[in-house]
Amino acid sequence: MRIMTETNNGFVLAEEDLKMRGSGEIFGTRQSGLPEFQVADIIEDFPILEEARKVASYISSIEGWKEDPEWRMIALHLEKREHLD
Repeated sequence: MRIMTETNNGFVLAEEDLKMRGSGEIFGTRQSGLPEFQVADIIEDFPILEEARKVASYISSIEGWKEDPEWRMIALHLEKREHLD
């Protein structure tokens, strides 16, 4: 309730709610939402996650990046699709 008296910024309120209640489950009894992030804390690790998104976007914007020796290991890993399990 305190945060609701201190701001009317919906983004701030949503972030505080996420910190308090967690991200929820798609199937289950907890509040609905995205499943818990297993690799990082979406709040605490946001800066590094944002940087990773920028780097991934940069790499994928390079024409022929999958054949480039600098990025080939990433391309091979993504082709395995094991990371999606």
